[in-house]
Amino acid sequence: MSQNVLAETLEIEKLIAEFPSVMRVELLGHVGSQEQQFPSYCLSIGSQDPQAPVLGWVGGVHGLERIGAQVVIALLRSVLQMQLWDESLQQTLKKVRLFFIPTVNPWGIYHKRRSNAAGVDLMRNSPVDGIGEIPYLLGGHRYSNKLPWFRGNEMQMENQILLQGILKQILGSKFSWTVDVHSGFGWQDQIWFPFAYSKEPFADLPYLHRFKSFYEATHPYHFYKIEPQSYQTHGDVWDYFYLEMQKKQQRFMPLTLELGSWNWLKKNPLQVFSKEGFFYPFQSHRQKRILRRHWTLFDFMIRMTASFEKWADLDADQLELSRAHAMELWYEKK
Repeated sequence: MSQNVLAETLEIEKLIAEFPSVMRVELLGHVGSQEQQFPSYCLSIGSQDPQAPVLGWVGGVHGLERIGAQVVIALLRSVLQMQLWDESLQQTLKKVRLFFIPTVNPWGIYHKRRSNAAGVDLMRNSPVDGIGEIPYLLGGHRYSNKLPWFRGNEMQMENQILLQGILKQILGSKFSWTVDVHSGFGWQDQIWFPFAYSKEPFADLPYLHRFKSFYEATHPYHFYKIEPQSYQTHGDVWDYFYLEMQKKQQRFMPLTLELGSWNWLKKNPLQVFSKEGFFYPFQSHRQKRILRRHWTLFDFMIRMTASFEKWADLDADQLELSRAHAMELWYEKK
């Protein structure tokens, strides 16, 4: 068995060495193949109160979409630097916990593969089966790991330790949510929410609508499209995590940030020949712009996490009104 060096892992370990008294580090485990093993880290800062509200950012689930891992690391680096001098942030971090799992699938990142070493698409890997019209192959299948979007026959180690890592961060929290960063779909940056397996609205829809309303009121010129996932799949891991957290009566909202990577291909068609694949910004200036463009959302979500009681504690009338607005917006379009 060999240990391999991944550029993103080196960046993470550099931050670990630079901020030993600020950042708590958990090695979730080593994942990959029998021949190649890579560490998977969970990094957290802020309150250690189990009941504190929690915000987590996740990246690198699909190895071809390594820009997601880099976005998560960039946000972590920025918040670590800011907490050195920003008194407002220091006070906020006494109330909230932030955690980061940047490289869920380090083997895939290293080999520039969507799947893990076993050929399994980690976002199609949960036991949840889709309901209704699921796109053939794209929606997940169990035919062969030689084909893309293979679901696998059991929960992969990457997802097992991801769930364990998230549980340690959020179990007991009064409010928790995550953002999983991808880059494989669409012309526009999108924020997706559950469900992927069904067109049915998820239970926390009213709170998601409140988040959208507050974000658009505060940042009316933002560039995100906020909506349910655009296509249905089998085995969505965030659907599974969400349903498991419901069983534990744990408040948890998983979101997916899908970067509009089709624009990168349109602006630079030669990217089809890039060793990084379709889903990575080919040009350096574009990489830098993507790494800095999501700070506003991140900062807003930190503030929303610290103030969750102001917008996510609703009485029955508020809950019903917000649900009605959400249903009209997303599920009752003609």
